[in-house]
Amino acid sequence: MATVILQPAFARRYTDGVITLEVDAADYQTLIDTLDERYPGFAEGVAIRTAVAIDGQIYQDPLLEPIGPTSEVFFLPLLEGG
Repeated sequence: MATVILQPAFARRYTDGVITLEVDAADYQTLIDTLDERYPGFAEGVAIRTAVAIDGQIYQDPLLEPIGPTSEVFFLPLLEGG
């Protein structure tokens, strides 16, 4: 199962504070669908101002990226420049 790690503020809002999650998913879309079933609103939350890192690689548009059984997935807030 892939390990999903959330930022504390995001976890408080969408997963009742659970920061580390285990998910069985073969790709990013399945991972999001699974988490949205567990935590309604999760998919919408990550779609807004969030990037994702899968096994250390940051993606802005990860829709079809594969997720392995030992993958680590981090959701990251987008940084604003100025």
